[in-house]
Amino acid sequence: MDPLAPLLELSEVADALENARANVDRMLWHEALRGGEAGESLVETEVSLHSASATLALDGYDCDVERLRAGDFDDPVVSGVLAVTEALPSLADVWPVSPRYVLAKLHLLATRDLPDAGVEFEPGRIEVDGNGSARINALCALITNPTKEIPAAMAAAVVHGELLSVRPFPVANNVVARAAARLALASKGLDPKLLITVDAGHLERQPEYVGAQRAWSTGTPDGVRSWLKHYGKALEAGAAETLQICSELMKDA
Repeated sequence: MDPLAPLLELSEVADALENARANVDRMLWHEALRGGEAGESLVETEVSLHSASATLALDGYDCDVERLRAGDFDDPVVSGVLAVTEALPSLADVWPVSPRYVLAKLHLLATRDLPDAGVEFEPGRIEVDGNGSARINALCALITNPTKEIPAAMAAAVVHGELLSVRPFPVANNVVARAAARLALASKGLDPKLLITVDAGHLERQPEYVGAQRAWSTGTPDGVRSWLKHYGKALEAGAAETLQICSELMKDA
């Protein structure tokens, strides 16, 4: 049995994740995503921009979609987030085979242009204590030895929550965690083309996102339930954001 299977028994968790999956399935049937590669490519581009803007906002950076589209920025944090976002499609197939390599790659991209801010670190190098190392090893084992028992949404939520709790890098952990969770959704088949604007879902529910992160870190059943339920709701909100993007593109076509 998958070691994460008992988490599905926590109150309301299975329903929250199933509701999220159903909303994603409805999103994928939008006309904009069934009109061939050209239309799908437009949606993918917009989702990438909206996702990058949302993950920046979650870390306190005000850089909206139009500024990103125009290249109207000179902040190395912004360029790092864009580099991470652009790299995700090429890393989706690598993630379930070599998650440690992908984590290092994501961190390298996120931090490659950062100036010296008084924090010494080697881009891409995981730096944790013994307990953190054990948790990273366990997480990587779960990723490389998956079962069919666990919904993709739960796998992504666990990746996201653990990386935020362990914080394997001195900087840019939030960016890496959100990107890795998107790769988990892709590799597990729920979002193979990275079309869910899930970071916008986290942003829409930001107070809950922050509180549920802390709750997960306690390791208590209530804390774990809080995070998993949030993740399901964030996926629903992210799917709704993508539907809005699709509708706007159809209107402008």
